[in-house]
Amino acid sequence: MTLSRRTFMAGAAAAPLAGALPRLALAEMTIGEATLTTVSDGNLVLPGGFVFDTMPQDELPALLQEFGLSRDRVTPECNLALYRDGTHTVLFDVGSGPDFMPSAGKIVDSLDAAGVAPEDVTHVLFTHAHPDHIWGLLDDFDEPLFYEATCLMGRAEWDYWWNPETVDTIGEARAAFAVGAKRRMEAIEDSVEFFDDGDEVLPGIAAVATHGHTPGHMAFELRGGSDAALVVGDAIGNHHAAFRKPHWESGADHDKQSAIAVRQMLLDRLASEQMPLVGFHLPQGGMGRVERDGDAYRFVGG
Repeated sequence: MTLSRRTFMAGAAAAPLAGALPRLALAEMTIGEATLTTVSDGNLVLPGGFVFDTMPQDELPALLQEFGLSRDRVTPECNLALYRDGTHTVLFDVGSGPDFMPSAGKIVDSLDAAGVAPEDVTHVLFTHAHPDHIWGLLDDFDEPLFYEATCLMGRAEWDYWWNPETVDTIGEARAAFAVGAKRRMEAIEDSVEFFDDGDEVLPGIAAVATHGHTPGHMAFELRGGSDAALVVGDAIGNHHAAFRKPHWESGADHDKQSAIAVRQMLLDRLASEQMPLVGFHLPQGGMGRVERDGDAYRFVGG
């Protein structure tokens, strides 16, 4: 297995909240005869409390200092996985699109840097339906961006966001998430295909249930010959607390206890097997490995 990194800088001016030029970072590896690349959708700009409010406040300052983080604001990368095997061009999630926040929604430029046009994508596989993962289904004109692609989503995830009661039970702060997800899902409802835990979604790509961050969150295990990698979506949502304190609750997770159990299971497996992973919000293009560090873990990019 080979792994390389290329970085592209967009020429446009920085988004008002981003604080820097959007990065079209690409990390790449081979899996058998296929290529797995990460393509950037930009970054999010979130209040720190979205992640940190549920964590032990007396222990949090040491973690923030270790990673040079602000308690007030986090700016995680958004890294989509792109898989090409010569027959299929598969995009895992579709990014934020034009309507979520100005620092994100850069996927078209990033795909172009990787030599891929939206119409080249044959399949879109969703980890889950949060705004930064599904709102990019529609372009500036509210038309499907990946109009040649077959869209696939885990059955439990679809059922949760399609349920009309979700908008009233998800909480006022996230009601827009439900409205936005439903609108995008309506655009593909006549053609979407569903899968369940353990299904081989496409040749060499198997679904792995990682519920917790959302009720039906899915990861994907990719295999080719002796090579393998795991696309984890937001099941491992950052490079700091998720690795150093995987037992801490994250404010970003829907079912916090389920998310903790999934996170600990994935970190243990990835460290034991030394299987590469792609994390949507991990740094350096999102591709790397997990290493044990005492009774915790650390992310090693590249």
